Formats: sequence, structure tokens, C-alpha cells
Amino acid sequence: MDAALQPTAHATRIVIIGGVAGGASAAARARRANASARITLIEKGPAVSFANCGLPYHLGGEIASRGDLLVATPKLFRERFGVDVRTETEAIAIDREAKLVALRLSDGTLEQLPYDQLILSPGAEPIVPPFVRGHYRNVTSLWSLSDMDRAIAALGDRESARTVVVGGGFVGLEVAEQLVRRGHHCTLIERNNQVLQVIDPELAKELEDELRSAGVVLRLGQSVTRLKTADVGAEDAEAGENIDGDFVTAVEIGEESIPADLVVLAIGVRPRTKLAVDAGLDLGPSGGIRVDRWMRTSDPDILAVGDCVEYQHAVLGHPTLVPLAGPANRAGRIAGSVAAGQEVRPMGAVCGTHVVRVFSKTAAGTGLSESMCRAEGIECRSVYIQAHSHAAYFPGAESMLLKLTYSPQGKILGAQAVGGMGVDKRIDVIATAIHFGGSVADLAELDLAYAPPFGSAKDPVHMAAFVACNDLDAYPEVVPPQTVLDSFQVVDVRTSKELERMPLEGAIHAPIDALQEMLPKLDRERPTITVCHSGKRAHIAACFLRGSGFKEVRNLTGGMQVRSQWLAAIPDPTVLQGGAAEP
Repeated sequence: MDAALQPTAHATRIVIIGGVAGGASAAARARRANASARITLIEKGPAVSFANCGLPYHLGGEIASRGDLLVATPKLFRERFGVDVRTETEAIAIDREAKLVALRLSDGTLEQLPYDQLILSPGAEPIVPPFVRGHYRNVTSLWSLSDMDRAIAALGDRESARTVVVGGGFVGLEVAEQLVRRGHHCTLIERNNQVLQVIDPELAKELEDELRSAGVVLRLGQSVTRLKTADVGAEDAEAGENIDGDFVTAVEIGEESIPADLVVLAIGVRPRTKLAVDAGLDLGPSGGIRVDRWMRTSDPDILAVGDCVEYQHAVLGHPTLVPLAGPANRAGRIAGSVAAGQEVRPMGAVCGTHVVRVFSKTAAGTGLSESMCRAEGIECRSVYIQAHSHAAYFPGAESMLLKLTYSPQGKILGAQAVGGMGVDKRIDVIATAIHFGGSVADLAELDLAYAPPFGSAKDPVHMAAFVACNDLDAYPEVVPPQTVLDSFQVVDVRTSKELERMPLEGAIHAPIDALQEMLPKLDRERPTITVCHSGKRAHIAACFLRGSGFKEVRNLTGGMQVRSQWLAAIPDPTVLQGGAAEP
């Protein structure tokens, strides 16, 4: 070890429990902040820092080498940072009064480790569903390297295995994509009526269509009731020599049996808080460890970071669980500085910004979805725009559907997008605006880079903001795609060919270019909604009708494209999660 990193005899003793994102970041930061501190990193598993989010991609072979998942090795931490790394060592208790951590070593022996500052980073653990009643050779979560190794071993050399993924969140979607990429048959079971609960159902429908077109069998709104097992030898099951436990042959949904060579559980995670609870530390309302903005727990000498803690949410305004790698890394940096005695800026609020690739589609979001707003009792409005990743006339442009959600006063509450290239870029811009308390008017004024290969002069972010500003200024207002249209005069300005592909019963057909000729046939006194394919022509029509003396005119945001997705995702269009669809 470099002489400059040698700790002094009376140096601050910093103990970190848990590696991966938060703990590893805390260790590296603590060393940079304090060259003389005695830093010990305790990790229950064999790897101190690995790319948890990369596990599905090695399972599918997109990341070819397992070693590429190892972000930092114990050897690197020891030699570069002077950190005493102890892998395969479990912290089993904390004595806050004596400031000791009880450890269980790999050989079962016990040891006590003193600390001056303690950082907890135990992370989260996969939820084990009630139908899992034992240990199985070919059933696993995908949360650790050993989970991934078990899944790969269960697949063996099969060219086309029968696989079942239980859970349609981020990990479930990534695993399904990668299993199909390897040539395996995949059934994805999700007990809710849509995949990816963090986005609204009409956007999730686009991902569901993509999954089905790629060959994934979706079983939405259904739950696993039992795992069917057989007494099959490891050799017969082609599951590898070192896999023990019962062998699952099928996943049962009620009386239906789905054959399975591999079952991946991706139901979700919960924070690992037992160590903190046993030590008497406070938990927050959502079940994570309660911390302040400097990551200090209710004991000022104990800090906590990562998936086990609650973070202040930028939109909700209160602490909540956000099990994502980005906040964990930033929190680790802060905790490492505080433990090392260095002044540091506090942890900022988080938006829960996320992104996932599903074959040729990308889905991303930040802040709150409309469903989340309604569940929280937050009044909101939303608009949709159809746009391209860059100038439509430049080769390679890919389409996206962007939904912007905001308060009646114009504050940005969240955004979601599904499409091809550029989805992540737009969501990151909106996440930045949310971080600084921005409004839709602020979004409309952003100075964003433009050249035909990269964007448009009116970026999708601008377009969404313009539509939202029009709505707030009643120029004109919009109504949501699930609006019950029976009591309105509906003016459909699409072409005849568009109507053939996607009819709208009860609407008055008035093509946009012939709208003026149709005016005598329309009732100026009736509340009117204009409709087109995506909302652009309907906006022009609504403005024209208002200028022609129509008293109450509104535009169906997102047009028939989004409305059709709503009707497909939610059979009863009068119901929006948490509220009625009637405007």
C-alpha cells in the first residue's frame, strides 16, 4: 500500500457494511476525503462491487464475459485505496453503546469489530412469493452473481429452453428480452393488468405489443399458484452437476400448467433493514431506514445508504423508497465524506428517473406518472405528443410517444416516453427541470442543441411543453384520451382512409382541409371535442372552431392513437386509476 495511505494508530475507524453501489462508493470517497482513516468494508458475498444491473445482459450473452461485471475487486480496494476488504463475512449485530459490529466469518467463527463511524449499505433483497416453498435447482431471482450463475447452469447447453419469468418490472422485462435473444421460449407472468407499473397503462401497452411481436407470451392479470416439481436427477434435467434441490417442471396458474426448464422470479425487492431494526434505528413511513440529508440515521455515528434507506422525493415532497443505482451511488459519496469528517453538500431530492430497453423499444420516466398522482390525491393534467428522435427528414429517425404530466398551475410532476432512439435524452432533460422546480413554461424556453442528425428545431420536449402551455392557457384545453365522448359533439378531422383503419363511432367526419365547408353542419352551442390521429390537426381545428364562434371547444390529447391504446389497455374507458375519466 502507498505510504501516503497508511492510517495512523489513532485514525478514525470507519466500518462499512455492504458493498456494491452505495458501500463501495462510500469507501472510495471516505479514502479520498481522509487519507489516514482506517476503513473496513464488510461484504457478505464474494464480490465487493459488481454491476447488478448488468446481470440480465450476461445471462443473454450480450455482455460476453462474467468478469466484466466486476466493477472493483477487493485487491483494487486494498492496493489503491488502502481499504481492508472482508468478503464472505456477515455483520450480524450492532452494539451502539460499545460501538462494535459483530461479524460471522466464512468459517463460522465470530469476531467483534470496533468503529467510530458506521455506514450501513445492506441494500435490498428479492421478495420471495408464497408459492416458493423450498429450494429448487432451476428457480432463481436475478439479484446476485450466484443467482445469475444458477440461471445459466439451469439453462445448460439447451438451444431452446422453456423459460418462465414471474414479474413484469424492470428486471422481468430485461430477463425476458435476453432469454428470447438467446433463442429460448419465454412466458412472462404478471399479476397486474400491465407490465412496468411505474408508467401509465397506455404507454405500457406499447411495450406489451413489442414483447408479443418478439415472441414473448404475456400472461397479464394472472398469478402463479404453484410450482410443479419432479424427482429428476441433475443430469437428466441438464441443470449442471452442482445444482441441488427439487427440479421444477412447470409453473401452474390455477388449473393451467406452463412447462418450465428455468423460472426467474422478478417480483420486486424490499429493503434489508433487520440489522438496523435490531440496533434500534428508526425506520421511515415506507419501511426504509430513516436518514437526514447527510445520510445520518437516528444514531449520529451511523449512516445508511442505498436501497435500504428512504430518499426525499422531488415531487411527492416526502421520503420514500427509490431502489435505483443512481441515488445509491450519490448517497454513498455523501456518507463517505461525512464519516471521514469532510463537509459536503447534502443529498438532493430524487425523481426516480428510470429507463429500460425492451427489444427495439425504450421506455423511460421521471417523477410521477398520472396513475401515481391520482393514487396520491395529487391534482394533475397530462398531454401527449408524437415526435421523432431527430429531424424526420434525416435518415434513421425513430418515433416516440411522450407524455407530460403537470399541476393545474403548470409545475412539472412527471414525464414518460416510449419509443426508439432519444427517449432517454428527453426524459433526462425533464428530470433536470423537475430537480430545479421547473414549470412547463420553463421547458418551453429551454435552449436545446439542434442539428438534423440529433434533434429538431422544436424538440419533443418543446412540443410537449407547448401543448401543455396551450392547455393551461385554454388555447384550447385538452381532454384525456379516455374521455367518455357520448355527451359531446365530436368533430373528427382525419382522412377517410384513417377512419377506415380506426373508426370513431358517433363522430362527425370533417376532414381538416374541408372544415370550413362543414361549419354549417356543426352546432356552435354544443360542447365540442376535436379529434385526429395524434392531436396536431385537432388542435388546429379547435382553434379554428373557437375563432368561428363555437363556445366550448377542446382537443383530445394524443388523438386516436393514444385513445386506442387506452381502450386496449383498460376495457372500461370511464375508469382511470384513482379517478373518473369524465373531464
